[in-house]
Amino acid sequence: MPAPVPPASPTPSVPPASPTPSAAPAPRTPAAPRFPAGFRWGVSASAFQIEGSPTADGRGPSSWDAFTREEGRVKDGSHAEVATDHYRRYREDVALMSGLGVDAYRFSVSWSRVLPEGHGAVNRAGLDFYDRLVDELCAAGIDPVPTLFHWDTPLALEERGGWLERDTAERFAAYASVVAERLADRVPMWITINEPAEVTLLGYGLGEHAPGKQLVFDALPAAHHQLLAHGLGVQALRAAGARHIGIAASHSPVWAAGESEEDRAAAALYDTLTNRLFADPILTGAYPDGLESLLPGPVAEDLKVISAPLDWYGVNYYNPMLVGAPTPAGTSAFGGIEIPSGLPFGFREIEGYERTDFDWPVVPDGLRELLATLRERYGDRLPPLYITENGCSYGDGPDPGTGRIEDARRIAYHEGHVRALHEAIAEGADVRGYFIWSILDNFEWAEGYRQRFGLVHVDYETLARTPKESYAWYRDLIKSGR
Repeated sequence: MPAPVPPASPTPSVPPASPTPSAAPAPRTPAAPRFPAGFRWGVSASAFQIEGSPTADGRGPSSWDAFTREEGRVKDGSHAEVATDHYRRYREDVALMSGLGVDAYRFSVSWSRVLPEGHGAVNRAGLDFYDRLVDELCAAGIDPVPTLFHWDTPLALEERGGWLERDTAERFAAYASVVAERLADRVPMWITINEPAEVTLLGYGLGEHAPGKQLVFDALPAAHHQLLAHGLGVQALRAAGARHIGIAASHSPVWAAGESEEDRAAAALYDTLTNRLFADPILTGAYPDGLESLLPGPVAEDLKVISAPLDWYGVNYYNPMLVGAPTPAGTSAFGGIEIPSGLPFGFREIEGYERTDFDWPVVPDGLRELLATLRERYGDRLPPLYITENGCSYGDGPDPGTGRIEDARRIAYHEGHVRALHEAIAEGADVRGYFIWSILDNFEWAEGYRQRFGLVHVDYETLARTPKESYAWYRDLIKSGR
């Protein structure tokens, strides 16, 4: 394991908890704050989580197809071979989005559906699906916002090393060209990569996600190669005529668990590894001090590619992290994941807040705090922002008598976060849009079908879609927030 990176900047201690939001149902027509003219409201999903049809029309396998076949990898033992069957039911799902009145739909393209081996011959039938989806969205007045990589690496590339290999970044750029050449005439907004931090940490560092490797700090090449792929992808997209290009990066406020020097140093290190490791190269053209020597390749030259100017920067926010000095193995709290011994930090539970069914704390003001931190940290290097993911898991199902799904906790969650976002904009954050995760209940990665994030309930036996009360709430919020 490499030596810990020196802390780059002070990290604030955990603030006192604010009052928890009420669980009472919100009014059907919310008293929403007014957002700036042109603010865009959207919903999100990803290919592997909703499409199903893993072998239809020539699609090749992905790293996640292989991962879900390994015993014990998915907590409920399920797989995504059907998921929500969006591949066949996309028109029904676009109609649901149209009923919401959203401006945009953020989806992802399955790399192995377009290029079954990750490179080489294009699978025209797979690309045709996204052509049809884009046409359907445009006909409904909804802007298509494709994400080119949302965790599902083509298995052929993963077996050759995946994101640990520089070649994968080159392959990604070629894939970006193929997709943009087909869709750029109708797509007004593009995302290169979703959450490279999670792929690095959970996929290559801790082994909780595909490809299931436990490399800890030796996973850092996966971070660099994803960032390089982003930069090369921006070049390829622009060359193919794409416009309005960004990335969707996960960010969390990192709170120190205590006032001790050890707790503050641990929190600052974690902030560096999960926030600044990815944002700094893109926005400043440099890695945080102490990291560059741990990364592969001609880093200085790569940084010129990675830091190509963006049209906007996407922020995925769910909750803050409370971090302190290391704790014994298996006792750190990180979404139910056992943390291996030897890490220079440990995770603590954030107490005093309501929690989702995923056991994540509900901290709306963390979004305002995060946006303020990004403004302070990057100044005029920070392009306009979009909240590209924000959402919560609650398992509310249909009432046996009425069939209604009164998911009051989801309404309270989003109402709190929308108000925090409005406050952030009033304080000077240049945020242009907000995408809820997600439009549908879906396959939630290593959790399987145990967690429900959707505005629309999916019966996984019949695949029937039922809009929840939060769907109606968001519809009316969009109307009143414009």
